Amino acid sequence: MRNSTRSGVDPFIVMDVMEAARKAEDAGRHIIHMEVGQPGTPAPEGARAALAAAMGEDAMGYTVALGLPALRARIARLYGEWYGVDLDPNRVIVTSGSSGAFILAFTALFDTGQRVGIGAPGYPSYRQILRALDLVPVDIETAEANRLQPVAADLEGLDLSGLMVASPANPTGTMLGRDDMAALMEAAAAQGASFISDEIYHGIEYDSKAVSALEISDEAYVINSFSKYFSMTGWRVGWMVVPEDHVRVVERLAQNLFICPPHASQVAALAAMDCTEELEANMDVYRVNRQLMLDGLPAAGFDRIAPPDGAFYVYADVSHLTDDSVGFAKEILEKAGVAVTPGLDFDPARGGGTLRFSYARSTEDIAEGLRRLKMFMEGR
Repeated sequence: MRNSTRSGVDPFIVMDVMEAARKAEDAGRHIIHMEVGQPGTPAPEGARAALAAAMGEDAMGYTVALGLPALRARIARLYGEWYGVDLDPNRVIVTSGSSGAFILAFTALFDTGQRVGIGAPGYPSYRQILRALDLVPVDIETAEANRLQPVAADLEGLDLSGLMVASPANPTGTMLGRDDMAALMEAAAAQGASFISDEIYHGIEYDSKAVSALEISDEAYVINSFSKYFSMTGWRVGWMVVPEDHVRVVERLAQNLFICPPHASQVAALAAMDCTEELEANMDVYRVNRQLMLDGLPAAGFDRIAPPDGAFYVYADVSHLTDDSVGFAKEILEKAGVAVTPGLDFDPARGGGTLRFSYARSTEDIAEGLRRLKMFMEGR
């Protein structure tokens, strides 16, 4: 049988790196994982306990397509707690991870062939999901002067139907300030482009709080997930906030594409939102790890980095060392036993000269990984 042309998406390189690391571990090697954006901690204890109790009482059948009403209400309350935003729970849509939210958002907002702007470097699955939906991803080459975030001037002449931003961003960890976010939203609106804000790393910030697009306007799609701050990657549960007049549109799509998000994951997510003490303890680990990276990477020879404002990544310019980040990452894995992500995942044009380092794992792992990287670079 033939394949569709829209199925010809690029591989998610970090997943290939994970598989190579797994094979190395199966062969008996000890690998330090700095490749994957995944907390090393499990779902909060309270979340796991709540699910265990619910499983004894509930058949865990379908929920309504938009998600458990109690979870939608609790997510709406979070916007008041974190941003001072009074959010109607009816605008909250629980999804099968942020990936499910991207599919719903892109399908609800855009028609075949329309152009959607994404920052480069940026999360690679934006580009591939857009392509799989017969949409046109438009890479916006960001500047170091803007900390690798798009700015309003970058949109001039692009003729976009949509703009996707992420703050804190993957792979850089940089954030948009309120004025820059507002300017981007205004520039997108001026050319009739829908605005989508990926806020999956909110809660993982260091010196200042991330700005939500909902603090500026209700005319945006805001996507988030329980994967990062709430430490629930494999549970595949996220959410999306949409304008009031878009709720029924997205609901019809969700009913048909997904039926509903995983019931068990929703139960755990609801409880996780009140596990603040444990979640903030995770943040204490990230703060220590971040400082280790900011000190240890330059000492190892990766000195072209910018301090991340949020998330748990450091994006390094290694163009003075290689123009083949995929080959360089393979060499680091083979010789140092450290898995890192090639920049080509995030930036097809410039990613041959960049690497992403994740510091989401334990402090002991990060310290050991930095030691190995230093030895590797000294022996190169």
